Amino acid sequence: MKISSVEQLQQAEQALFQIFSGIDSQVKKNMRRVLTAFRQHKVGVQHFASVTGYGHHDLGRAVLDRVFADVVGAEAAAVRIQFVSGTHAITCALFGALRPGDEMLAVVGPPYDTLEEVIGVRGEGHGSLRDFGIRYRQLDLTANADIDWQALSQAVRPETRLVLIQRSCGYSWRSSLSLRDIEKIVHIVKQQNPDTICFVDNCYGEFVADQEPTSVGADLIAGSLIKNPGGTIAPAGGYVAGRADLVEAAACRLTAPGIGSAGGATFDQNRLLFQGLFLAPQMVGEAMKGNHLMAFVFHQLGYPVNPLPLAPRRDVIQAIKLGSARKVVAFCHAIQQNSPIGSYLSPIPAEMPGYESELVMAGGTFIDGSTSEFSADGPLREPYVVFCQGGTHWTHVAIALEAALDAVGSVND
Repeated sequence: MKISSVEQLQQAEQALFQIFSGIDSQVKKNMRRVLTAFRQHKVGVQHFASVTGYGHHDLGRAVLDRVFADVVGAEAAAVRIQFVSGTHAITCALFGALRPGDEMLAVVGPPYDTLEEVIGVRGEGHGSLRDFGIRYRQLDLTANADIDWQALSQAVRPETRLVLIQRSCGYSWRSSLSLRDIEKIVHIVKQQNPDTICFVDNCYGEFVADQEPTSVGADLIAGSLIKNPGGTIAPAGGYVAGRADLVEAAACRLTAPGIGSAGGATFDQNRLLFQGLFLAPQMVGEAMKGNHLMAFVFHQLGYPVNPLPLAPRRDVIQAIKLGSARKVVAFCHAIQQNSPIGSYLSPIPAEMPGYESELVMAGGTFIDGSTSEFSADGPLREPYVVFCQGGTHWTHVAIALEAALDAVGSVND
């Protein structure tokens, strides 16, 4: 006898009890490191104030940078509302570190879609890295979608200035990287040339483990504040963190040489950025629980999922291979209907700036485009995978998932 979506979710919740308990323990560890940094730097209400104009001598901004650097185990950080997105923060980091004649090597296959035009492998004439004479090379994954460790061991050339390590899976079926994977990549690269910069696109990975890539050897990381580290309430922005000289070089690309990290008004947003960082470990924990729940239920129904239901989480993305465009659209429609904002809207596949394929996106979030809040999207191309991210609390994910199960089950291809 076929069981209802409610019964399926109840069974999943019971089976995942121990997993949820382990996530709560991880949240406590991460909350402790955030609290320690807040305490060490004596964060007070005076740091919520802002300045106008050029943003000179913004005490809150300066203290937030130091707090963030401590939290991620870095020498320095630049946490800025002026970063439009994670892609913007990554772009500033790349343009800060690379010069004409240098080579950038991507070591985990092709990067996320939005970086293709930044690099210059798609589009032209907009000032890509390639336009500035920076060469690009990538190591493709093995047939099993794993890192080609053998190729990596001899991949670094004299001109390889920077190695790009994308932590999350992006719009691919490969597994996201664990911290041990990142540490191993850094070790192999540094054995070949200790001066090669190891840069990690850290989007979706913050607070999933009890360390960040900068604590295991990465020279530089970057990401978005409307993903994990913004705790669902940062209104915009991004960050770069790592070696102090590389952070300053990235800040000079955001502002201007000679200004760097010393400029940029925070528009009275300091409180939200501090508070979002404080909330981030808890919000990431809730998103991870929601991911486990989705993986468990759809795996039971026979759909391929990545990661698997009981596998350790490496980021806050859950991929489900639905196998048809109609099912992807139905899934996203159900998520949108069960979102707090814009529930009356119907997601329609459309082109999106920076992406190669049409996308369908469900994101009824308080922060527009936020993927720290529960959202789902996918490119309408084979093999028709929907990618779910974020979640303010796993119970909301469970409610939306009931509707998604019914919607996908009603599609006949």
